[in-house]
Amino acid sequence: MSHSNQDWWPERLTLAPLDQNARRDGPMGEAFDYAEAFRSLDLNAVKEDIETVLTTSQDWWPADYGHYGPLFIRMAWHSAGTYRTNDGRGGASEGMQRFAPLDSWPDNTNLDKARRLLWPVKRTYGRSLSWADLLILAGNVAMESMGFRTIGFAGGREDAFAPDAGVDWGPEDEFETADRSDEDGGLQDGLAATVMGLIYVNPEGPDGRPDPMASAENIRESFGRMAMNDEETVALIAGGHTFGKVHGAGSPDDLGPEPAAAPIENQGLGWESDHGSGMGSDTITSGIEGPWTESPTEWDMGYLDNLLDSEWEPERGPGGAWQWRPTDDELTDTVPDAHDPDERRTPMMLTTDIALKRDPDYRAVIERFQSNPMAFGIAFAKAWYKLTHRDMGPPERFLGPEVPDEEFIWQDPLPDADYDLPDEDDIAELKTRLLDSDLTVPELVRTAWASASTYRDSDKRGGANGARIRLEPQRSWPVNDPDALAATLDTLATIREGFNATRPAGTRISLADTIVLGGCVAIEEAARRAGHDVTVP
Repeated sequence: MSHSNQDWWPERLTLAPLDQNARRDGPMGEAFDYAEAFRSLDLNAVKEDIETVLTTSQDWWPADYGHYGPLFIRMAWHSAGTYRTNDGRGGASEGMQRFAPLDSWPDNTNLDKARRLLWPVKRTYGRSLSWADLLILAGNVAMESMGFRTIGFAGGREDAFAPDAGVDWGPEDEFETADRSDEDGGLQDGLAATVMGLIYVNPEGPDGRPDPMASAENIRESFGRMAMNDEETVALIAGGHTFGKVHGAGSPDDLGPEPAAAPIENQGLGWESDHGSGMGSDTITSGIEGPWTESPTEWDMGYLDNLLDSEWEPERGPGGAWQWRPTDDELTDTVPDAHDPDERRTPMMLTTDIALKRDPDYRAVIERFQSNPMAFGIAFAKAWYKLTHRDMGPPERFLGPEVPDEEFIWQDPLPDADYDLPDEDDIAELKTRLLDSDLTVPELVRTAWASASTYRDSDKRGGANGARIRLEPQRSWPVNDPDALAATLDTLATIREGFNATRPAGTRISLADTIVLGGCVAIEEAARRAGHDVTVP
């Protein structure tokens, strides 16, 4: 096969990622308005259709315990869990789990089946319900179907139709390898997962070693880079592991190729297995086997009670992976088999679960949650909502009847504009005040540019709104020339205050708008000096 230009010159700058997933290239057409289409949905009817899928087991991929809820929670979690704060990439907002490499990551093994199970719902609602929204909504409905109360769901995630060519998932050439440490042994800047092809960390422990304390360090670093603090991290792990089981009837080495490498006749499905029937009780996913609780399809306190009230020791499971078993017989054979009513199973734990018990800071959180189930439920609901919505931008973009009234700090909320905005005459007066000030054209343009240039489309954060350039850390960034910036902002603030003081009650301009207007009028003035009459909108 011939080499591409990028193969020949790998250091050559390509601008293609700046234009990827342009609406003109998508199947919906440039005029398509997804927000309008989503608003046409009867969300309750959609949720009823999803619940029908949840409780209708299919012979081609039988549901554990007769309920696909845990599978759909994992699908939704892994769709959202790739987000990282450094560049805002990853996350659920474009439905990227449908494309390579994510659709073929080892941590997403058998989620191809979860998405295929949802195809009847997607087919019913078509372009009015994106895959990106459907994957997250299915996770919410799954939890609600099993007795958990979520705090809401927001639509508005418009599908991409090609993988993100601009994201760096890491330097490794093989899945489930880790060559991403910096000189100090920590995770390289920009990355969040600790292993190539995993969402967070190795569930067996670092490098496949059942070392809970080392695992706790990995968890804290990985979840922290995905915007989660200790309480949110514990709530997510404990809440998510309240449901379902892991699958390791045999070794993952027995699985066929992942979807991206599977033959075309597999029609997008991968990981065919020759281990027994390859499904049901013979399913292989992670290679770790067993449930966490006695009631895997019910929201309860079983996970925390089992983790804290029993002692655990490491063992090799039937799939050859490290997992943890209870040291006494109290939990032995207390769980129904996921598929055979005549069989019983014993709960297990992952090394990452034991890490929550061994790490003193994490343990304090799980003990508090165990003693206060309501606090646990609220914390999990809030952490889940954050996990699945943190890359969608400001709440003004959120759609649907289930958007919660509460705004959260991670949404970078702004105060409501409880005043009238300036009209054309007001803007003209402001322009005069700006030009009559001591501020130069370069100072005005630089400040407006610096304020706006922080915006990133990946998670819709940053930008001029809020005038955060006057706050830390932006005001101290060397690129912003802090001393000069401070002087410019002081003058702009004075102009704003002077204008607001002379307006009739109710008319005001924000500092954010003053900064942007200053840049606009400066460009107009620069053009005028060059002999051109332009108006910058």
